[in-house]
Amino acid sequence: MPRKRYSAEQIIGKLRESEIMQTKGLTISDICRELGVSEQTYYRWRREFGGLGVDQAKRLKQLEGENKQLRKLVADQALDMAILKEAASGNF
Repeated sequence: MPRKRYSAEQIIGKLRESEIMQTKGLTISDICRELGVSEQTYYRWRREFGGLGVDQAKRLKQLEGENKQLRKLVADQALDMAILKEAASGNF
């Protein structure tokens, strides 16, 4: 069965729904069944998006993407430096 991917906005919406359901007295397993996700997924979402608003979640995803690009640039630069250092030492 293919997994369904949810956007950050959808996840935050589902977490808000779950909070409403909890105030009505439903258990976590019942809430997960209503939302159509596993308990593991619910707890992971809650850990990642628990106190965030929709705009904060968008900003978080944007910053994670920028961070990924910067890490790649640093790794490439470190590799280039190592190659140049090796070439400069004459051990090729």
